[in-house]
Amino acid sequence: MADQVRASHILITHANAYRAETERTKEEALAEIEGLKADIDGGAEFAGVARDNSSCPSSAQGGDLGSFGRGAMVPAFEEAAFALNVGEVSGPVETDFGYHLIHRTE
Repeated sequence: MADQVRASHILITHANAYRAETERTKEEALAEIEGLKADIDGGAEFAGVARDNSSCPSSAQGGDLGSFGRGAMVPAFEEAAFALNVGEVSGPVETDFGYHLIHRTE
């Protein structure tokens, strides 16, 4: 079991998410993240999709969060990131911040 992973993510927030500044409903956010996942599955580059769509400041780096160990991220995000194989992209992962797609890069 890996002690550290490196991952990128895309965050789509909604009005009820922690620190969100959007009027987007939770349902709209889920539909948007599912559409982005379909784009990536269809061949779109993860980093480009992150730069163009993510609500996280990491979008400027293509969603790159760098390397992190267990306990550094909220539980649902951590569980999903550590469960991925290198190169794999998760389905939507819900946290208090909104919906994420996670791409494990190392």
